Amino acid sequence: MRIALALLAAALFAAPALAAPQCAERKEAATALARLQDAMAEGRFVAYQPTELRVWDGVPTRASEASIRDDLKALRPWFDSLITYGAHSGGERIPAIAEELGYRAIVIGIWNPSDEAEVAAALAAWKAHPRLVVGVSIGNEMIFGRRGTWDDYAKAIAAMRARAPGLPLTVTEPFAVFLDDPAAAPVLAELDFLAANIHPVFEPWFADAPPFNWADFVVKAGARLGAEAFCGPVLVKETGVPTAPEAEGFSKEYQAAFYRELMVQFPPSRKLAFAWFSAFDAPWRAYDETPVPGTHPEEAHWGLFKENRKPKPVMDVVPKL
Repeated sequence: MRIALALLAAALFAAPALAAPQCAERKEAATALARLQDAMAEGRFVAYQPTELRVWDGVPTRASEASIRDDLKALRPWFDSLITYGAHSGGERIPAIAEELGYRAIVIGIWNPSDEAEVAAALAAWKAHPRLVVGVSIGNEMIFGRRGTWDDYAKAIAAMRARAPGLPLTVTEPFAVFLDDPAAAPVLAELDFLAANIHPVFEPWFADAPPFNWADFVVKAGARLGAEAFCGPVLVKETGVPTAPEAEGFSKEYQAAFYRELMVQFPPSRKLAFAWFSAFDAPWRAYDETPVPGTHPEEAHWGLFKENRKPKPVMDVVPKL
């Protein structure tokens, strides 16, 4: 499925430009959205899942507050903003701990928008930390992973909007899904900002191209989203290079080279920015749950830090805040 999407993405760059999308202004969410854009332009986001949170046979383990605090302490010298994946199994405690440690912004992920307990936990975190929580990302690759439909997204957005009109909302899919699927348009029109995944490693040309081209691809894909799919802020939620398996052409050196080049080509702005992906390695992901069907051993090695919170060489590339 990744290869099919990669080929589709390549074709998209040769397609004619579409008309600029229309935007509706939502005044209730304007204040929080401005804080999100400030963090995009002036801060540094990282996609984070607690190191203690693992999923075995579909059942998540619970991350302790102490472990989450240690995770966020390890990240804080380099990052001041977070994107999470779920408000469950300890993830609901991330905003409180992040506020203690001086983080400036969090986009809370809701993994399962049909889980009322998870939705309620995300809303409770927003109400308790209204200046820190700048948005909610509903689902993660639900369309691409065949875990839901655009109608499911639309219903979840409407329900969340009714309960929290001042909270900026987004959904996350690979960028080509947003660009190519006509059914995405009604959902995109209801969002306050767009979270997209742009992974050059899944493109067929990746292994033969230099880091300059990897970064150039991310920049151009992000710009095209802003020109053709969505008129509000675009935050690239996932991009990067895993550090293994070596047999598939991944390495610590390639990861560092990619981000070194991306920082040159992709200066953040209020309109378009990227999050570093991902905070920590997750070895369990090679054996159990992944966002999409199939075997993806690279899922275990996206981290900027190892599972024991030791920084990889890429962090020598990243200036401390």
